[in-house]
Order: sequence, then structure tokens, then C-alpha cells
Amino acid sequence: MVETQPTAGHFINGRYVEDTAGEVIDVIYPATGEKIAQVHAATPAIVEQALASAAAAQKEWAARSGTERGRVLRRAADIIRERNRELSILETYDTGKALQETLYVDATSGADALEYFGGLAGSLTGEHIQLGADFAYTKRVPLGVCVGIGAWNYPTQIACWKGAPALACGNAMIFKPSEMTPLCALKVAEILVEAGLPAGLYNVVQGMGAVGATLVEDPRVAKVSLTGSVPTGKKVYAAAAAQMKHATMELGGKSPLIIFDDADVENAVSGAMLANMYSTGQVCSNGTRVFVQKGVKDAFLTRFAERCAAIKLGDPLDEETHLGPMVSEAQMNIVLDYIAKGKAEGATLVCGGDRLERDGFYVAPTVFADVTDGMTIAREEIFGPVMAVLDFEDEVEVIARANDTPYGLSAGVFTNDITRAHRVVDQLEAGTCWINTYNLAPVEVPFGGVKASGVGRENAKAAIEHYSEIKSVYVGMTPVDLAY
Repeated sequence: MVETQPTAGHFINGRYVEDTAGEVIDVIYPATGEKIAQVHAATPAIVEQALASAAAAQKEWAARSGTERGRVLRRAADIIRERNRELSILETYDTGKALQETLYVDATSGADALEYFGGLAGSLTGEHIQLGADFAYTKRVPLGVCVGIGAWNYPTQIACWKGAPALACGNAMIFKPSEMTPLCALKVAEILVEAGLPAGLYNVVQGMGAVGATLVEDPRVAKVSLTGSVPTGKKVYAAAAAQMKHATMELGGKSPLIIFDDADVENAVSGAMLANMYSTGQVCSNGTRVFVQKGVKDAFLTRFAERCAAIKLGDPLDEETHLGPMVSEAQMNIVLDYIAKGKAEGATLVCGGDRLERDGFYVAPTVFADVTDGMTIAREEIFGPVMAVLDFEDEVEVIARANDTPYGLSAGVFTNDITRAHRVVDQLEAGTCWINTYNLAPVEVPFGGVKASGVGRENAKAAIEHYSEIKSVYVGMTPVDLAY
């Protein structure tokens, strides 16, 4: 039993609720494989409670001023920061990510989102348009009840990334976490109510895909925001489109990271580490196709292997540990299967390549060199600590190869030629790009993909566009002129 864990599986209308008639969902600690908690999938009665309370609470919340709404979000941000350590420990139990990481990334980035959108809420205004004697004005209005569907890799962060802009705009949010990481979002809901959020405005319900589908298809829901895989995103997007609902899809990728031979090797290795090994490789924006110009290939691979050897894998609650386990046994087996395909298809194994002999779902940091564009490990998203290194000769070639993918979430470039850096980034088909760094995602910057990697944007002012809509009002100041 985790000391900081929530007291029930759902949070609806301002309180914890349970319905044991729902399917049992065991919460497994990835570092040991032990069961640490149990929740129940939402029954139809639980879903109805969540939808009804959200719809009832949303109207009054929308009638408040943006400044009032923002004040609640900023209070919640303060509470999260005060409790960062206990929330980080819960995140580690939920995901298996190292505490060294969760203490600085997960709850803190959730607090950043609440603070940012709390500060923005009071500035959500329209415009005045003079039309001779007549005039028009616009106002930004909330959508209504929004549904957020979370991924398992950043449960606290995603709960806030979706909830903060939704609430700032005057909406209600029903959030369904991944069934693999159900605990953290419940604490976010609890803290929001403690901060003064009226009951019903941020509800959390558990369940698998069927629960998500029920929420998405309900006519009371105006918008759905999903973070997840491309296949799931296509299904959810289609279901939303069938009822003309608003939708944001933040999906997966197979992102290119391009390292030119004039790049600082140590800096490039650090960037590639962030793009492949951080969070045990379980990040949607990871730059898992690392294109290295031939002149720097040997130096890059040598140094990367040295840095991999220094990575400390172990107990994620030990703050000296760098990397924890995979999130689940199933995900570990998926990754091991991709590693086997890399070996079978002729890639050169530089380091790693196997499961660690210990309890839990640990995979050694793995690097393949001499990867070609057609190999499975270069085409499909692996979502684990597996890096594929591909050689390239020149800029024109690497841009064409980098873009030869159905995905378009992220991309990165390492070079000391800043003109080339901007020139290359301008040609890369990706929604989120980095120059001489990787995987930084501050709330002030829009985040999202193109092509199969999604639609819409999370974070920044751009998110406001996806949680509100414009109402235009024309005001006639003169008699109506009509010829008949």
C-alpha cells in the first residue's frame, strides 16, 4: 500500500467514490511487479454521475470572471509545489520512473500549467470591430464539458496539461487516466477542489477503452483531448468527428534527430540521451531515429556507449538511480520484441539489448548502429530505451530521409552552423522542433504534431483556441435598409 495513494478509484462531484461492480484494475509497481493498489473501471452509473455533475457545474463556472477562475488554478499550483515530494513518490509508484526524474519534471510541470493558465484566464477577451455607424464584437466562450484521455507515461502532467486550459476557459473536465497509471490524476482532482474549484468541474473516472468511448460518444460532451497512440487516436478522432465535437489528438511519432559533423559531440550525445533514454525511453516526442553524419559517427557512438555504461538502473525510489523499469510487463515485452527484430534485420548492436536479471520490468539501454531506413526499428514507434543510429552524407539527403515517415510529432538538429540549423528545421515536417537541445517542453511553448502524429496543440496561448470558441455579435445602430 502506498502511503500517499488516493482513497478510492474515482473522483466525482468533489469527492472520492467507488463502485465495486466495475471491472477490477490492479495497479502494479513496475520496479517489483507487485500489486500496490486496486481500482474499478467506471460502471454506467459512475459515468452518468461524472457527466451529470460536470454539466451542472460548468454553467456557473463559465459565468465567473476569468480572474476568479485563474485564482483557483494558481492556488492549486501552489499546493502541488508544496506537496511535490509526496506527489513525485506517487508518480514513481504509478509509472516506475526514477524519483530523480519525477521530483523535477512531473508534478512541477503540472503546477507550471496550472499557474500559466491561471494567469492567462483573466486576459481571455474578444475584440471590437467598427463598421461605420454599426459595430461588431467578439467574445471567447467555453465549449462546455470536455473529456481528457491520458497516457501512462506522464499521468500527473497530462492531467494538468488538459485540465488547466479547459478550466481557465470556463469548461468542465472529465479525465480518464490510462488504466496502467490510474492514481496520480485523482490527487490532481483532490488538490483542485482543495484550492476552491467547485465540485463537479474536474472529475476523474477509471477504465479501459470502452469507458473512454462512452465518454467521447455522449452528446453532453463538446470536446475530447487524447494523448496516446496513433491507432487509438484515429478511433477517438473518428468518434468525435461523427458528432462534430472539437478534438485535440496528441499522438506518437518516430521523430528524427539530426547530428551534423560540426556539432559539439558531448552536447549531441547529451541531446540524444534526452531523446532516447530519459523516462526509460517512454516519451512520445523521442528522437529515436538518430541521423549521424559520417564524419562524426565513430566519436558519437563511442561516447554514447561510454555514457550508457554509466547509467544507473535500479530502485526508482533511490534518488541515485537514473533510470527505472518499463511501465509494465507487456510494454517490456513489446520493447524486447523490437530489439530482437533489430538484431534479426542486421543492425549492429552497440550496447544493451536484453532484459536485466532482477525483479521488475527492466530493459538495458540499447543502441543499434548501421540502421537502414527500411528496418522495423527505424519505421515503428518502440517506446522504450532503444536508439537507432543511421548514417548520412549531406543535408539534402538527410532532410528527405527524416521526412520519409507517416509521423510528424518532433524533430531535432545539432549543429554549430546556426544558419543551417534554421534552414533544416524549416524543412522538417514536425510540429515541435529543437535546435541544439531536445525534449524540453515548457508550458509557454505550443506542443503537438502534424501528419499522423495528431491535430491541435497543447500548452501556451494556442491551447486556448482548442478549449474555447469565438462568438461574433453584429450590432446595428441605424434603421434596417431593405429594398422590399
